[in-house]
Amino acid sequence: MVKSSSVAARKGTPAAPRTTTKATKGTPTGEKPTCRHDDAPARRGSVGTLALARAAALFRACGDPERLRLLERLSQGEFCVSELAAESGEGLSTVSQRLRLLRSEGLVSRRREGKHIYYALSDQHVADLIQSALEHALEPHSHAHTGEEDQ
Repeated sequence: MVKSSSVAARKGTPAAPRTTTKATKGTPTGEKPTCRHDDAPARRGSVGTLALARAAALFRACGDPERLRLLERLSQGEFCVSELAAESGEGLSTVSQRLRLLRSEGLVSRRREGKHIYYALSDQHVADLIQSALEHALEPHSHAHTGEEDQ
C-alpha cells in the first residue's frame, strides 16, 4: 500500500512513498504474488457478448439433470417421444416439454414420420459437449471450500 505524506505535500516537496508489507495468504514470505498481466497478450474481445450469452443459454438448458439424461440418451441415437417417455417412466407431456426446450436452444432436432416425431442431437458438437461434461463429472475433484475429494 502506497501513501503520500500530507506534510510533504503541503510543503511542495515530493513525498517519499511509504510501503507496508502485509502477509498474503498462500505466500510463504508474506510478499504479494506478482501479476504477469503485462506480459500476456491481450485477449479482450476474443468472444463476443452474443456468443457468451448463447453459450450460457446452452449450459442452462443442459443444467437440469433430467434434460441432461435425455441428451445422454439421444447421444446413442434417434428416438421418438414415446420411447423416451417409456424408458424414463415419465409422461409424454413432461418429456415433450423438455425436448421442446432443448430444441429451442438448438441442442436437439426433430423429424416427423407419420404420427411419430423422432428426436436426435442436432450435431456432433452437442454429442461432444455431453460426453465431455459426463466424463468430467466422473473424475475425482477436490473441493476448495472443504478440502475434500469426491469419492
